[in-house]
Amino acid sequence: MVKRRLFWLSLMLLALGAIFLAPLLGLVRVRFAWAGEPAIPPVSAPVLTPQVSPPSVSAASAFLLDADSGNTLADINGEQERTMASTTKIMTALVALQRGQLDQLITVHEDAIQEVEQNDGSNASLKVNEQLTLRDLLYALLLPSGDDAAVAIADGLAGSPAGFVQLMNQEALQLHLTHTHYGNVDGLFSDNHYTTAHELAFLARYALRMPLFAQIVQTRTYQPLPADTHQAHRWVNTNNLLWTYAGATGVKTGYTGDAGPCLVFSATRGGHHLIGVVLNTSTDASRFSDAQKLLDWGFGLPIRQPRVRPSHLLPIRNVLFQAVPTGNGSNVSHTRGKEGCGLDPENWRGET
Repeated sequence: MVKRRLFWLSLMLLALGAIFLAPLLGLVRVRFAWAGEPAIPPVSAPVLTPQVSPPSVSAASAFLLDADSGNTLADINGEQERTMASTTKIMTALVALQRGQLDQLITVHEDAIQEVEQNDGSNASLKVNEQLTLRDLLYALLLPSGDDAAVAIADGLAGSPAGFVQLMNQEALQLHLTHTHYGNVDGLFSDNHYTTAHELAFLARYALRMPLFAQIVQTRTYQPLPADTHQAHRWVNTNNLLWTYAGATGVKTGYTGDAGPCLVFSATRGGHHLIGVVLNTSTDASRFSDAQKLLDWGFGLPIRQPRVRPSHLLPIRNVLFQAVPTGNGSNVSHTRGKEGCGLDPENWRGET
């Protein structure tokens, strides 16, 4: 009798064990099968895809970015550190938008005028003791590329250009622009003042997500409203592409004897948004022709589904790259599946 009870008890235990262990065994089988099989490639939208080398340009460094996807389309010495002249003012405007109030009045002091006179710098024809709103001074900064406006903004928001430069370098650090450093607020020659075409393109992409910045840099001419606090002004944008290239939306010119002619440019066409940089071009005119060549080439690229590297070469938990063929062109970099420089345009702290 005892043996019979032990027999049935053993059968019951075996049955219960099978019930509870079967799912566990199944999970183990599924887990091992999953770990040994290729991961399913992520579904990605088709993107502009380089197939051939970009056009030759006169610029010492050039970079073309697909602003929609964050993919690099062309990289010609884009990691070389170079002086960047008045394209510096992209960061000046960015910090001003983050730190100031658009309607606050800023007084123009003598140091702003001296900056222009002593260095033969570009200017917005500001006068000592004029008071303009920060909004108006941003137009003075970015359209005629006013060095006087840059210094006035720095004085008004940080107490001095040196104090404002500290804020610019702090912002560069926060944006992980590891090959960028500022020595002044306007881009005139200064020790320890440099960036790369690559980082300048991503900085422009970040800044263009600010509605007011995007509005200003695509404005051809601007006149502040009449006021008792300032004289009449009319500022014209130095970026010729706004008149000559269909779809141009900015961004900033620059020139010094050390940096050469420079240009950060942006355009939209056919539902695509491209941002580019040319540094140290051969002539003033060539910065615009270089930009046009790169834009035409970029907008003419085929739309392709990104190719994903085989999963066994990737960490399963984090697919870092989506690579595309680059043809025979040594100047065309692989499409980058993740954005460079750590910039997150959705988390900007500027004016809406």
